[in-house]
Amino acid sequence: MMNSLSGRFLILTTIFVMLAEILIFVPSIARFREEYLQNRLERAQIASLALLADDMIDSDLEEELLQNAGVFNVVLRRDEVRQLMLASPMPQPIDDTFDLRDGTAPVLIRDALMRILESENEVIRVIGAPTREAGLLIEVTMETAPLRASMIDYGVRILVLSAVISIVTAGLLFIAVRAILVKPIRGVVGHMQRYAAAPEDARRIITPNAGVTELREAEEALRSLQTELIAALRQKDRLAQLGGAVSKISHDLRNILTSAQLFTDRIEASEDPLVRRMAPKLVNSMTRAVHLCESTLAFGKAEEPSPTLMIFTLDDLIADVLDSERLAIGDKDLSLSENIPPLFSLRADPEQLFRVISNLVRNARQAIIANGQPGEINVSAYEDADNWWIEIADTGPGLPPKAQEHLFQPFQGGVAKGGTGLGLAIAQELVRGHGGALELDRTGPKGTVFSIRLPKGDDI
Repeated sequence: MMNSLSGRFLILTTIFVMLAEILIFVPSIARFREEYLQNRLERAQIASLALLADDMIDSDLEEELLQNAGVFNVVLRRDEVRQLMLASPMPQPIDDTFDLRDGTAPVLIRDALMRILESENEVIRVIGAPTREAGLLIEVTMETAPLRASMIDYGVRILVLSAVISIVTAGLLFIAVRAILVKPIRGVVGHMQRYAAAPEDARRIITPNAGVTELREAEEALRSLQTELIAALRQKDRLAQLGGAVSKISHDLRNILTSAQLFTDRIEASEDPLVRRMAPKLVNSMTRAVHLCESTLAFGKAEEPSPTLMIFTLDDLIADVLDSERLAIGDKDLSLSENIPPLFSLRADPEQLFRVISNLVRNARQAIIANGQPGEINVSAYEDADNWWIEIADTGPGLPPKAQEHLFQPFQGGVAKGGTGLGLAIAQELVRGHGGALELDRTGPKGTVFSIRLPKGDDI
């Protein structure tokens, strides 16, 4: 219980209330001492009235008056004349004198604390102003033992009362905290535990109903998290099912393409100049299709193959990408260009890099054609001391905000109608496999620029 929130509130409340009572206790004790001494002065003044009424009183009556007043003697100053009104033998000399007429709060508190700490019985002189202006001053001598005993008794009663108040206050706060905070928090924890047992069950999503603002915000945040997690789990399940289906299709398609490759020898032997010129591109395209099927099979197992790094010139690869896209452009008003330095070489997996650049160029081509305006796509490359850089820039309409938010997420970053968003996700994964990065540099009404960074270092 002491480790619980309500238990710690109970302990802290008790401690804080006791501290507050202690802060009140010190001035209370000082006030009690002042009233005690003032009371002795008043009683001594009343006792002295008997002498004023009769100049001669016997010693027994005088002793009784002094005992009732709780003092040894009484001195009253009237009309500038100091008169010893009542007197009795003192057991010891006077140790100290206290004047209540000009006692400030710090002085009264100091004297009260010193009196409690001083256990030895002393005789003190107390000076004060008579009540009802019955003289200039009145002073008495008295013992401190009864004063100290009364102060301790009063202090004990104050501390006991403080303890009772602390316990009652802490108990009420304990009940309030359990009702206002602990119970709703336990409800949230219970929702989390039930949801964890079946995270795909939408019926277990929490319904915010807390009255406390902070707890309600926590419940709303939990509901949002649960909703997003359910969607992610469903998407993951669908992706897994899709991966299984694609793997089967890719397996059969690979076999078909492998058979088709057997006929390429006959095509290459053709005497038709156009066929002889197009045959190598057809062979390359079929080879890439086979590699793509094999990669898809690996991707279905969540194992994208590691890149096979080699040094090659980039211009041939870019030419193949642009030639393939020109066939898809047809008579559309879209131009393709490249800005590759002569003999620009880099180290990468040519097949994987072809897929990356092809995806980016294809996306740009589809965006420009869908926009219905003339456009241009340019592929450029440069290098610095640490990296090779490839940029794909277009003059298209730019990416919408939703696409930017989920740009590299499968099934969420698609821009074209009916698109899946897998292209950019796969492209980013392939570039990461090279130890590099695929980033969106800028996008807007004037176009979009993607950059591919491939490190020159050996670590990938």
